[in-house]
Amino acid sequence: MSAEPVNPRRWSALMVLCFSLLVIGLDNTILNVALPTLERDLDASSSQLQWIVDAYMLVFAGLLLTAGALGDRFGRKRALTFGLLVFGTGSALASIASSAETLIATRALMGVGGAFIMPSTLSILTATFPPHERPKAIGIWAGVSGIGIAIGPVTGGWLLEHADWGAIFLVNLPFVAFALLAGRWLVPESADPAAPRLDLPGFGLSIVGLTALVWAIIEAPSQGWTSPATLAGFGIAMAALGAFATWELRFSHPMLDFRLFRNPRFSGASAAITLIFFALFGTIFLLTQFLQAVLGYSALEAGLRTTPVALGLILGGPLSAKLSGRFGARVVVAAGLLIVAVGLGLITQFSTTSGSALVGISLLVLGFGMGTAMAPATDSVMGSLPLAKASVGSAVNDATRTTGGALGVAVLGSLLSSGYRADMEEAVAGLPEGAAGLAGDSLGGAVAVARRLDDPQLAEFAREAFVSGMHVAALVAAGVAVVGALVAFLVLPARERKAAAMPAPEELVPA
Repeated sequence: MSAEPVNPRRWSALMVLCFSLLVIGLDNTILNVALPTLERDLDASSSQLQWIVDAYMLVFAGLLLTAGALGDRFGRKRALTFGLLVFGTGSALASIASSAETLIATRALMGVGGAFIMPSTLSILTATFPPHERPKAIGIWAGVSGIGIAIGPVTGGWLLEHADWGAIFLVNLPFVAFALLAGRWLVPESADPAAPRLDLPGFGLSIVGLTALVWAIIEAPSQGWTSPATLAGFGIAMAALGAFATWELRFSHPMLDFRLFRNPRFSGASAAITLIFFALFGTIFLLTQFLQAVLGYSALEAGLRTTPVALGLILGGPLSAKLSGRFGARVVVAAGLLIVAVGLGLITQFSTTSGSALVGISLLVLGFGMGTAMAPATDSVMGSLPLAKASVGSAVNDATRTTGGALGVAVLGSLLSSGYRADMEEAVAGLPEGAAGLAGDSLGGAVAVARRLDDPQLAEFAREAFVSGMHVAALVAAGVAVVGALVAFLVLPARERKAAAMPAPEELVPA
């Protein structure tokens, strides 16, 4: 059988895909540092601030599988182009929003664009690169996907110091313009040659299930994990996703073949990706608060001190391809997650007087471990699927990342809050009722009360309570990473079968 012709512009196409991906990662974290400014300039309530962040995530998560299926059916380059146009339009409108309600709506529009961009980048990569080059290309892709998330805080901090808050949305436009213009000539089109009919019930059930799941995870820390609203959200998610799985198993042309989850290469790698992003998003959430609220850095200074995680991702992502070729994905993914656990363990050594060196080393270790594990896990997911379903496979990969990231922020944030409140009970016992509630609820509240009462000891105790709660959260995250390493080592195959390693595209079938 003759080999498929290799696209001579594949590395240039990868550059375009990485630019498209970078803007999505950047947008996930750049907004967080601007929330105090938005609260002041738009007179936004706490609920509105949360929805400014969550509107994007909910729409993005809910549409992922549907967007992936549409990309496979009508063309992945078309899906990418559509996503970039919608994302760019949403960014431009967000930059001139005059009210919190308008900004929430434009953020939701950006979520629509992001849902089409994210799976398209990985599916186009998978269809463009031959199997022997794909792990290296995915390593670069994985590194860039994490870099965007990691540099968001420093980019946002710098922009807020030199421009108004609209700049954090306008910064997306050059990336979008470059990706659209260069992609027109460099990115090849591909699609499912079978052109299956649309799975409309599957679309609806997946949208309801994923949206409800992510909503419940996001709301749980504030509403309570056992509150009626949270339990209802999880209940709706389970019912809708259960109905989705049942329908897909019976439908003649399913958007997602659930039998793939019987394949350990697919399910084990998906679990690993979930845990990697649990650690990544959760850790950045904890550390941005620690650097600003405890160590007293500005938004820009705090962002700069989180950049070592990006350096670690840059080093770990591409290197993982060579390591996987020598030792196999099972060993490399498990080792990467163990390195993540070590990085999280270093966070338990942080104190209210920690210097930049310890923070930088821990983040470098974290980033290297994540990059090392992420790329081979992603390659395992994509290598388990028929090439015709590359966009849906990429959407599954992205859905696990999104769910893992949301869980990381929710679970680690809840552990931090509960640990802080427990430690502060004695310190606030003698304060007036309103002041006690404010100081016992958050570090920011405690600092404000301490300033009003001229009680620096209260502020210092609150900082120590915050660090203590962060230690507990980091230990739990490290334990999760160790469990993930064990799962990866036990579930992932030691070596991919030779026959499955380099098939012709038309022969790609689930292992």
